[in-house]
Order: sequence, then C-alpha cells, then structure tokens
Amino acid sequence: MARLFGTDGVRGLANADLTPELALSVAASAARVLAARDRSHRPVAVVGRDPRASGEMLQAAVCAGLASAGADVLQVGVLPTPGVAFLVGDLNADLGVMISASHNPMPDNGIKLFAAGGHKLADAIEDEIEAGLGDTGPRPTGAGVGRVYDVHDAHDRYIAHLLAAIPNRLDGLRVVVDCANGAAWVAAPQAYREAGAEVIAIHALPDGENINEGCGSTHLDDLRAAVLAEGADLGIAHDGDADRCLAVDAQGEIIDGDQIMAVLALAMREAGELVDDTFVVTVMSNLGLHLAMRDAGVKLRTTAVGDRYVLEELRTSGLSLGGEQSGHVLIPTHATTGDGLLTAMRLMARVAATGRPLADLAGVMTRLPQVLVNVKVADKAAVAASPQVSAAVAEVEAELGDTGRVLLRPSGTEQLVRVMVEAPTQDAAQAAADRLAKVVGLSS
Repeated sequence: MARLFGTDGVRGLANADLTPELALSVAASAARVLAARDRSHRPVAVVGRDPRASGEMLQAAVCAGLASAGADVLQVGVLPTPGVAFLVGDLNADLGVMISASHNPMPDNGIKLFAAGGHKLADAIEDEIEAGLGDTGPRPTGAGVGRVYDVHDAHDRYIAHLLAAIPNRLDGLRVVVDCANGAAWVAAPQAYREAGAEVIAIHALPDGENINEGCGSTHLDDLRAAVLAEGADLGIAHDGDADRCLAVDAQGEIIDGDQIMAVLALAMREAGELVDDTFVVTVMSNLGLHLAMRDAGVKLRTTAVGDRYVLEELRTSGLSLGGEQSGHVLIPTHATTGDGLLTAMRLMARVAATGRPLADLAGVMTRLPQVLVNVKVADKAAVAASPQVSAAVAEVEAELGDTGRVLLRPSGTEQLVRVMVEAPTQDAAQAAADRLAKVVGLSS
C-alpha cells in the first residue's frame, strides 16, 4: 500500500482522493500523536488554508477532527503556509494544519502538518499519524471536546514578523506582485507596502476557483508584461500557498531561485549572517550557481531534490541559507519553512540598500542552458545498474569537462528516469540529453 504522506503532506483531488472523512481522520490522529508529547495542558492547533473552494469543506473537517481529539482550534483563515507555520510558534500551539495544494490546479487540495514551533514533521512522525487513522479508542466528551476560535489578528502578527526580518526598508521601489489568486493575496501587498514599496498587485482577487490559473510562479507571462507596462523596478511571483517566489527584473527577465539565492548569499555574507560562508542547494541547482559562488569564495552543500532535504541539512549543519531553483528559499533564523514573502522582502531590501537594479545583482551568476528529458523505462533499477548507461554518462561528462554536467535521477513515483544536462549552449545540452535519453531507453 502506498504511503499516505508525500514529500509535502497529504495531497490529491479534493473530495475524491482527499475526502472530508480522510481530512477528519488525519487531523484527529495528528492531534493525538503531536499533543501526546506534552500532556501538561489542553492541546492547541492552528488551522489555515488557501482560497480554493474545497478548502472551506476540508477546513470544517479538519477542525472537527482536531476538536474530536480534544484539541482547541485557532482558525487563522486564508494565510500563506509560512504564516501558519510562524503562528504555530507565535501562539504557542502544539501543532498546525495548512490546507493547500500549493501550485497545483484548483481541483486538488492538500494537508500540511506542523509540529510545535512550526516545524515540518519527520517521516517517523508522519508514519505514526498514518498508523493512527481510524483509531476507535475512547474520545473526550463534554467539556473535554475541543473548541474552535477565530484569530482576528493573524495577518497583523505575520506581517509584523516579516517587517522585523528585513535589514532595511523598501522605500523608493516600485514592485508588481502576482499573488496567484492564492493565499498571499492580502498579506503580500500589505507587507510590501508597509515596508515602504509602491505595490501594484495582480491576480489578487481569488474567487475559490481561479487559484494558480494562468498566473503565479508557474505562469510568469502576465507578471513580465505588467512589470514592463508599469515601469516597475521588479516583479515578484508567488505560488498558491506562497511558500516560494520567483522574480522578474525591470526588463522582464526571469530571476529564478538559484539567482535569488546568489544575491541573498552575498548580502548575508556581507552582513556576517552567512554561517561558514556556506549555503545549501539541491542537485538540480544550475552549475552556473556553483561556478559563481566558487569565484566569490562561497561554498555550497548539495542535497537530494526537495526542500525537506535542504531543511534537514540546514538543521544538521547549523547553516543559515538554503533552497531550490524553484524558489523555495529557507532562512532558518527567521522561518521554519520556505517563505516566499520573506524571500521577496529580503531580495527587495538588497535592491533598495545597494541602489543597484535587480538585473545587475543577479548578474553575479550566469545560468547555463539546462535540458531535462523524462524517459519512460520498464525498470529504473536496471537503468541504474547498466554499464552502457554509465559509459555513456562518463563520455558526455568528459566532453563537457568543467563547462557542464550530467544528472540522471529516477522518479520517486513513476517508472521514469530524468536525464538532465547542462552545457555552454542550448544546442549542446539538448544534443547530449537526447543522446543519453536514447541509451537510457534501450537499457531497460
């Protein structure tokens, strides 16, 4: 039987895969497992969601599950995922639940869980929660049943936290923010304005059905056009739950997560905040980032794909910055999870402090052309063990030398092998990727 929890909580088609019954059961089990770690008080849970229509239904089910397990519920309404994580700690709660499917289309939804302090759960804790689904043991009754309360100052608390986490104000900056008709539609424009920026918000009218629809960090055309039309200094794009961001410079060029991290790393080193002059990236980060940071005297540590692995390395090594090319950026001093608003504000603070255009700051690194080919195979293990594949990879790597790299990565959920090649030119990267994909396909 497949594991219920994926790389970022429980996710699926709302009311089909992710039903109210499942949401209730997950919430009740989470309350029992996480509250059991401290029986000195009545457990408290923070619950937030993004604006998609099914969130209303699932929030009711989650609150019912938590209350049935004896937990009091603090509803914070529509709020970014990192806002919910922050409030778990700020309100001294025992756990948190965010109802969101992030950048997925509207029909999907998901449940993300946080432990005390706003931290993501370890795999073992998720397994314990899954094992407790459908528990028919005794339940609290009478006054032991949890109560449900609304937190009316949730946005104000979260925005005050963001404002305290930037080194300088954003006065003089004109920014377009694409809110993806998602969880940040109120918080992002408000936070940026309170920090001093002039803000033009687009896709900031969620109706329950338009989240991520042709907008946000996975669809940047509208943001690029708006930046040019408004004569803005830069643009910021969030995904549906705003745990990540991408940027656009004044010329409409995309600034990805690797470039954002390059800018932030140098700013943090200058401020004495970059622990050991090192930050953490995944294997998918562009070689151009590695080369640029090597030249700047900054070291990188590499993990598997997934912000949870970046976070694990940050915690283990006590480092202060990490993230992914997709725009998930983690700054542990100020957040327990990826926070797109915090990332954007730190990036804009650097632009404001230096007086340099974003394009100039991001120019510290040059992205090498990157080609990714997904190859359907009969047996991923056979590909990994194939001497023909190993020889083909070695041959391409020798041809590229220090000017490119090759990465073969089996899919975690499908019989696919992902072939990624970086090279000095797009044509060279495509040719090498196609060559390797053919060998991979024949080897299974």
